[in-house]
Amino acid sequence: MQFEVWAPQAGRVTLRCDGVTRALERDPERAGWWRGEADARDGSRYGFALDDGPVRPDPRSRRQPDGPDGLSAVVDHERYEWRAQWRGRPLPGAVLYELHVGTYTREGTLDAAAERLGHLAELGVTHVQLMPLCPFPGTHGWGYEGVSLWAVHEPYGGPEALKRFVDQAHELGLGVVLDVVHNHFGPSGNYLPVFGPYLTDRHHTPWGAAVNLDAPGSDEVRAFLVGSALAWLRDYRIDGLRLDAVHALVDTRAFHFLEELSTAVDALAAEVDRPLFLVAESDLNDPRLITSRDEGGLGLHAQWNDDFHHALHTTLTGESQGYYADFARAPLAGLAKTLTGGYFHDGTYSSFRERHHGRPLDRTRVAGHRLLGYSQTHDQVGNRAQGDRLSALVPPGLLACAATLTLTAPFTPMLFMGEEWAAGTPWQFFTDHTDPELADAVRRGRRREFAAHGWKEEDVPDPQDPATRDRSCLDWSEPERQPHARVLAWYRQLLALRHEQPDLTDPDLADTKVAFDEERRWIAFRRGDVLVAVNLAPEPAALSLGVPHARVLAAWEPVEDPGADGVLHVPGESGVVLLQE
Repeated sequence: MQFEVWAPQAGRVTLRCDGVTRALERDPERAGWWRGEADARDGSRYGFALDDGPVRPDPRSRRQPDGPDGLSAVVDHERYEWRAQWRGRPLPGAVLYELHVGTYTREGTLDAAAERLGHLAELGVTHVQLMPLCPFPGTHGWGYEGVSLWAVHEPYGGPEALKRFVDQAHELGLGVVLDVVHNHFGPSGNYLPVFGPYLTDRHHTPWGAAVNLDAPGSDEVRAFLVGSALAWLRDYRIDGLRLDAVHALVDTRAFHFLEELSTAVDALAAEVDRPLFLVAESDLNDPRLITSRDEGGLGLHAQWNDDFHHALHTTLTGESQGYYADFARAPLAGLAKTLTGGYFHDGTYSSFRERHHGRPLDRTRVAGHRLLGYSQTHDQVGNRAQGDRLSALVPPGLLACAATLTLTAPFTPMLFMGEEWAAGTPWQFFTDHTDPELADAVRRGRRREFAAHGWKEEDVPDPQDPATRDRSCLDWSEPERQPHARVLAWYRQLLALRHEQPDLTDPDLADTKVAFDEERRWIAFRRGDVLVAVNLAPEPAALSLGVPHARVLAAWEPVEDPGADGVLHVPGESGVVLLQE
């Protein structure tokens, strides 16, 4: 078997495979690369030593059976026999469901999560979005401090378990999206800097030195990241990738890394003849991110739209701290602006940032499905001091209003696991660092962060306490009890309508027409022949729809069809979906 590794500064590289050590030779055709042959098979343990130093795992390791610090293992992807005959599911018309493997079930494994995929197929979502799977220290964590970007966290089940999960999802008609982190590497178990200039001090990120995308040696670093992305899509038949915090990918080169990545993914999609897509998390509000390369953009297929979330959250809860301050002055106006224009900040002044932010999105060129809309995400729940969900902040009627707006908006909807039944469990920040100093630093840093916002240290959960993770696991008995069962039925009804009514997946952002009353707390919008009305106030509201004939398709509380005068009477804290006839 051929082994190879990029180590441009090394004077000598040796391979240790199944206890046998042999020297590698320089590759005469690729500067900085070393290569050599060794007897190996699926499961063989190996690693590389530079200049007679300690044996380290392969930067391109496909498996880390003993965690980030252990030896790598050979993975023969051809051994797995795929069951599903899968042609893929494209992003237009999709509904995503964000899932954290470690807390979706109490067992916290991919196999246990796969057993619950039938629930998602019945719910009506189209894609499962897995939070990061790369190896990280310990057993439980969010996954954003992973290393070995080509491997699967062993406590989740490793490579074979991910293939079984994807196969099961595809057999149920569900696509699979994977969250990947290219903007930084985990602080523990990360040996990439030993091998080459994977990091640069030319730029800095909130997590330290930046990934090297534009300094000397960056060609190979970019190829490393692109190769990892393509491996998930090719070897595991993943359908799309969510790219974490792309605003932290600092790249001054004319050919931006994200453009390089989107070009490679589109080429792979053509090769395998199934749709593949990239969804960015971005704080930039820059439409060039999701504009095609032919039109001068970077060619990503979609992005998270935090503006919609912030406007909706502020409308529902009245919270005004931090970035919610920009939306708190007139939350329904902010919500209306995102429903019709995509971004709230499109060159406007942001009091939170103390500067102008964003640029306008051209609704005639950017389809609505390129923006993801959501009322909750792992970030927006887990980065609260106590990880309290929206269900802990507002009553079921307002949760129904949130679902109505999210699932009928002109965006690609995304749900956060458990949201569909108003889960009563929190989702808190938890880690399992094996380095005591790092564990203590994370614990103290978390408490300092929230102490600055008025929280008592003892009220902030200890990330290293196993109970913090345990509290965050979903309670699968809840969907059978009230009020959870009623909320779940509402989500199912709305998702069924989204799939049945073509106007609800119409990509034309400019076709959405909105009316609202900030004081009386109602908002209504129209998409083709579908009308949506949401009353957030506790009192009933009479809304003049301006159409002579409309039929109620779904309502959280009982609602009569509007009369000949076109007036719809909406109970307090309720949402209604109608069809003009």
